[in-house]
Amino acid sequence: MAKRNVIIIGAAGRDFHNFNTYYRDNDSFNVVAFTAAQIPDIDGRKYPAELAGSLYPDGIPIHGEEELEKLIVDLKADECVFSYSDVPYEHVMRMASRVNAAGAAFSLIGGNDTMIKSTKPVIAVGAVRTGCGKSQTSRRIIELLMEAGLKVVAIRHPMPYGDLAKQKVQRFAKIEDLEKHDCTIEEMEEYEPHITRGNVIYAGVDYEAIVREAENDPDGCDVILWDGGNNDFPFYKPDLMVTVVDPHRPGHELKYYPGETTLRLSDVVVINKMDSADADNIQIVRESIAKVAPEAMVVDGASPLTIDKPEIIRGKKVLVVEDGPTLTHGEMKIGAGTVAARKAGAAEMVDPREYAVGRLNETFQIYPGIGKLLPAMGYGEEQKKDLEKTINNTPCDAVVIATPIDLNRIVKIDKPTVKVGYDLQEIGQPSLAQPIEDFIKKHNLK
Repeated sequence: MAKRNVIIIGAAGRDFHNFNTYYRDNDSFNVVAFTAAQIPDIDGRKYPAELAGSLYPDGIPIHGEEELEKLIVDLKADECVFSYSDVPYEHVMRMASRVNAAGAAFSLIGGNDTMIKSTKPVIAVGAVRTGCGKSQTSRRIIELLMEAGLKVVAIRHPMPYGDLAKQKVQRFAKIEDLEKHDCTIEEMEEYEPHITRGNVIYAGVDYEAIVREAENDPDGCDVILWDGGNNDFPFYKPDLMVTVVDPHRPGHELKYYPGETTLRLSDVVVINKMDSADADNIQIVRESIAKVAPEAMVVDGASPLTIDKPEIIRGKKVLVVEDGPTLTHGEMKIGAGTVAARKAGAAEMVDPREYAVGRLNETFQIYPGIGKLLPAMGYGEEQKKDLEKTINNTPCDAVVIATPIDLNRIVKIDKPTVKVGYDLQEIGQPSLAQPIEDFIKKHNLK
């Protein structure tokens, strides 16, 4: 029987994982190409032979998604597998229409074919959209586990935008490791909060190899914490699935792929940001949970803000810098920086769009709905320099930094800066302490 030619439609994350777990050593298929979207500058490369396995001695080319129809014809593709996340259902079906019209089949791969079983108990944290609050939820769960005397190793959803072969397995235990692995700003935002709290975090490309190293981490490992990306479902088979929902985007939990999948998988659902959301929107989210995850425990939560120097922005014109992916494909119109600026009495939020340069200007063109916020885009040195120039070009009295890292360490800002922080705070009962305590007892952890 002839092999089926396959194109994997991706964004440098789930696509590589689907290949590694389902296609890499599968004689029934021939993966002829990856396509890339969402993240700049990841097309034009190859998935390297060192990671692709014996069936692909020359590696696999990565093309821009805009070439998809031509690739289907030129490479005689029989099937295209959609393999990235945080997109509306309309986007998925439009992609299916493009693929079908070009003559190929369209498919999605589920958890049975892609979830790896760990030898350690696994808690997975996911969300229904980018920017719901997975990171602070993960940090809260890790705090509870560490308070119980357990060694926790976190594994982060992939963000491999550099040398893929070198990024096969990455371990981050100290701040210097961020420079060692030449991390982007997006990567730093996810890894640094774990490091500063004293737990090790892994990431990379080959998640079978990653989990085996994590299970045998030199500092010890009692529990694996899967820190999900976008709204993807876990790469590992979870023993406890925690999903975060966002009442600032009510209804999105049932309209975006694969966020609804992640919600349906949940044992615990955290409704985050209730301190700044409308009651009607919170109710919409509750009804969605009841509809598709009626057995899940629901934990009410808030993300209270800390502002290190509020006096600097009181009555001033400020530029607000937020987490990049949350504003771009996450489509958030209001973030922690905006809330903090208003709370601290800023007189005006300056619109950075007319002062944006280079790759930042491109970002605003691709995502026109961002508005007056500046996304902390930094996928490469050029973009970091453009971010620095854009910040310094913008006429304001101060810069409100609402990214999870200290941006001053990455770019030189010629104005006073204020750092905004946020953590998860449970409201009432049940809290996360209950399912974590049950998890510890179930797995006989001490």
